[in-house]
Amino acid sequence: MVVVGGANLDVKARTLAPAVPGTSNPGVTRQAAGGVARNIAENLARLGVPAHLIAAVGRDAPGDLLLRETEAAGVDVRSVLRLDGPTGTYTAVLDDRGELLIAVAAMGATDALTPAALNECRGVLRGASWAVADGNLGAETLTHLLTLCAEVGVPVTFEPVSVPKAARLLPALQAGLAPELVTPNAAELAALVGRDVADTAPAIREAAAELHARGIQTVWVRRGRRGSLLSGPDGVTELPALPARVADVTGAGDAMLAAYLAALLTGHAPAEAARHGHAAAALTVESAEAVSPTLTPGAVRARLQSSGA
Repeated sequence: MVVVGGANLDVKARTLAPAVPGTSNPGVTRQAAGGVARNIAENLARLGVPAHLIAAVGRDAPGDLLLRETEAAGVDVRSVLRLDGPTGTYTAVLDDRGELLIAVAAMGATDALTPAALNECRGVLRGASWAVADGNLGAETLTHLLTLCAEVGVPVTFEPVSVPKAARLLPALQAGLAPELVTPNAAELAALVGRDVADTAPAIREAAAELHARGIQTVWVRRGRRGSLLSGPDGVTELPALPARVADVTGAGDAMLAAYLAALLTGHAPAEAARHGHAAAALTVESAEAVSPTLTPGAVRARLQSSGA
């Protein structure tokens, strides 16, 4: 599986008590390898799926750390570009419960993933089971990736990352290039359909139908504590979130997508694969790491069995 997009250093600060805006809050900070595409690739590798990462990092200490830790997790990093500029950063502030308060993504390094750079990686795409693109890619690059994948018959998953970045898919849709799967939350779904979408099942179903009409086969909408809604050729399934003791919500969506794709590859139907995704998310939010070091296929199965899902 080929994953294309962001790789960056995560800088996370967490308050030790309920956050008070407009002033200094006692807390703790930590740094770790991160980035949506990089996280997805590591999750896939931990779930036994060969993963090839296409990203861009600087020739600096954070870039060295990212490549070293990502490769150690089993990801093929030979297509990661090294740049003279700095490695990207994602700085997140979490409250004392591990919930995200605000984040700042400085992802300029990913701009180096141009259409020309993707052409150099064309051979990596051939024969891939899936290509996963995150919203850190520019609109032109994302459109080009969809074109390349269409030429070699590789299905594409688009992970929007954020509301502003979700709109980067729109030029491709206007050109008749649609990914097989998109994985937005309700706000990102609104950006994809160009109108407000309430976070209710009927509203999400209606918006998902609009994306199906534009060629997207499967729309999987993440709803946080409300679970998710999966809309595809087999119909619509609403899935509950699994119980978890939240340590840090960072990376939950990345784990969900990786486990979903891994389950599809082993023959599970989409709805069952989505349940695997929820189990992986529960394991991830219980970890202080963006990618849980305990994530394995066995751990996912055990969480599903213990929850009765």
